[in-house]
Amino acid sequence: MALSGALTAVALVGGTAVAVTQASSEVEQPLVNVAAAGTADDRTPTPPPPPKKPKPSAAPKTTAVPPGPRPTVAGRSGSGRLGPWENLSRRISSVAKIRATVRGDGVFMFGDSIAVQDGPALEQLVAAQTGTPVAVHDWSGQPASAGVDALADWSRKYGLPDRIVMAVGTNDIFAPAAFATEVEQAMKIAGPKRTVYWVNVHANRWGLSAAVQSADRANSALINKALDQAAARHPNLHVVRWSEFLSARSGQVTKYLRDGIHTTQPTGQRARNALIAQALGSAE
Repeated sequence: MALSGALTAVALVGGTAVAVTQASSEVEQPLVNVAAAGTADDRTPTPPPPPKKPKPSAAPKTTAVPPGPRPTVAGRSGSGRLGPWENLSRRISSVAKIRATVRGDGVFMFGDSIAVQDGPALEQLVAAQTGTPVAVHDWSGQPASAGVDALADWSRKYGLPDRIVMAVGTNDIFAPAAFATEVEQAMKIAGPKRTVYWVNVHANRWGLSAAVQSADRANSALINKALDQAAARHPNLHVVRWSEFLSARSGQVTKYLRDGIHTTQPTGQRARNALIAQALGSAE
């Protein structure tokens, strides 16, 4: 993961190494042109040329530059920057399982490292509860954009069942402003007749500084607010309220989370999986 500036903190979020950085300053050294002095011929001195009249200076040309997108600055959100995640651990169902899930009108699930850890137990729970197959695309570190891309890819190749679980968003604390667009894109892909269950997020990495923890909480709130606003626009979007579950147990969070993000086993895993399974069951 390429980082700029001095590294101040490193943590794993969604299975991904994350660095909180402070930009370093570079001083540009001026360039000095040095011209070599010529020597005069003593026998045949050459008179100096007449002084040249200075040319009138032309007004500098200005070229209008169209405004472009501002570059993303590492740490702008206060939570740091998401590093490369494409080579991290993943769980992706076989093509045969994906097709069987569509035929059986089962459940598609898209998640990050929390789902990589908790997914096998969740699949069993949902399959036992609904009696239908489950296909998963769980990838450590992936942000919502990658989960939505996978949803679009499966939609094109296989079609979609009537129920879709999106358990991505935690890795969007590094760029929370982009999350709302991804939710809208997912709802467009799913269409109005399918139900999307989106697990909201809780990030508060207590192994890092107080400033980063504060940013994590603020960015989680922004993501959850965008999700609630999308649910108000889309009746077929159901929010699975993991953040509210933890907030109601503020004095016992360490019972459910091992690092401020990932669930403990088995207590946190069972609690989060139960919320997702209950949402699927209650909306049937």
